[in-house]
Amino acid sequence: MMAKGQTARPSRWLRNLNAKVASIPMILIATVIFFGGSIWTVVYSFTNSKLLPRLKFVGLDQYDRLWSSARWIVSIENLAIYGVLSLIFSLVIGFVLAALMDQKIRFENVFRTIFLYPFALSFIVTGLVWQWILNPDFGIQSIIRALGFTSFNFDPLYNPSIVIYGILIAGLWQGTGLVMCLMLAGLRGIDEDIWKASRVDGIPTWKTYVLIIIPMMRPVFITTLVIITSGIVKVYDLVVAQTSGGPGIASEVPAKYVYDYMFQAQNLGQGFAASTMMLLTVAIIVIPWAYLEFGGRKRG
Repeated sequence: MMAKGQTARPSRWLRNLNAKVASIPMILIATVIFFGGSIWTVVYSFTNSKLLPRLKFVGLDQYDRLWSSARWIVSIENLAIYGVLSLIFSLVIGFVLAALMDQKIRFENVFRTIFLYPFALSFIVTGLVWQWILNPDFGIQSIIRALGFTSFNFDPLYNPSIVIYGILIAGLWQGTGLVMCLMLAGLRGIDEDIWKASRVDGIPTWKTYVLIIIPMMRPVFITTLVIITSGIVKVYDLVVAQTSGGPGIASEVPAKYVYDYMFQAQNLGQGFAASTMMLLTVAIIVIPWAYLEFGGRKRG
């Protein structure tokens, strides 16, 4: 029984009712479009769809053809190289820049804007800019040779063995600023007393970062890691703008493979199979992240 003067508490399902009602459209859109589209893609990846989708199942034939394709293997290798190096350099450069910006330097807002500005550009614009910069006829190579170093060679976009590194340069230039801002936000959330205590104890600055600050920023690193990785998996614009997959197929990536087969080769079944493999890659990344973030909190 409820004591006199006490008011009945609302049911758990009725709490924050307005917020729950407002989230219904988003939930429906995510369920119907994302999950529905994903299931539709997986189902039709087992069909022999060409110009139009058709339910003529062929089992794993599309996947056998996919993993027998030299173009797909090259795209996976390129994605692995680009992904690993992009993760390492983005996190390292972004954190170093954030640590420098956290020193309350003069003109901090100006430097922060300069570093973040490339992220405001589209990937197509970034790709075209770096295509000009890396062009041997009027880019870096031409400028250095004009200074008297006639034997200098730097044409990564025209060399099949290193073309993916030319694309990596453009990707780092655009994305590192965002990583810096995320890291800077994490550093600004660290209690100033921790820094004071480390100075009093005589702990070197680099040890403070490695042993104290970085472990405390674990959620920031995990979130940044997921953002970078999701961008790596779907990289497309940079490749199209800089090389169009060339020279030959040397700079192919999975997203371009999917687009070419679905809209140019008119082979939807093969495009759906490649899309499913990309979806599987994203799931491998997102599911462990969700478990670490939300499962760990529940256990805590």
